[in-house]
Amino acid sequence: MGNGIKNLLTTLWIGGMWIIGVVVAPALFSNLDKAVAGMVAGKLFHAIGWIGIVAGVFLLIWWIWNEGARAFQGAKLWLIVGMLLCTLINQFAIFPLIAEIKPAVSNAAEGMFGGGLAQWHTISSLIYLLQSVLGLIYIWRHD
Repeated sequence: MGNGIKNLLTTLWIGGMWIIGVVVAPALFSNLDKAVAGMVAGKLFHAIGWIGIVAGVFLLIWWIWNEGARAFQGAKLWLIVGMLLCTLINQFAIFPLIAEIKPAVSNAAEGMFGGGLAQWHTISSLIYLLQSVLGLIYIWRHD
């Protein structure tokens, strides 16, 4: 039972990240008005973020439960930790900042990285890319 849930959540999280990031978001921006595409893509990234939080917490617990202290010696657990950290940073730090800046649509807004909307989108995209690559490595190394 636990193995099946682990596999299902892994598929939803990592597969969902890649489908949204590589297929859906580019299709939205090439076929819809930029504002509408951004709104829909934002909702999808937010949704996959929550899936990632649930999946990441479950996978952390699963690996520690099944491997005990040995889990901390393997790469799998640390890949999940990295992915979960990326998810949490985007979900609770970057996305709220983007939502706050977006109504003003000001590229002059000041932030930690000098950042208007474009800069925070870039930072969020780089975090998402890192998370996606960690997910790919996790899948690649799967037994």
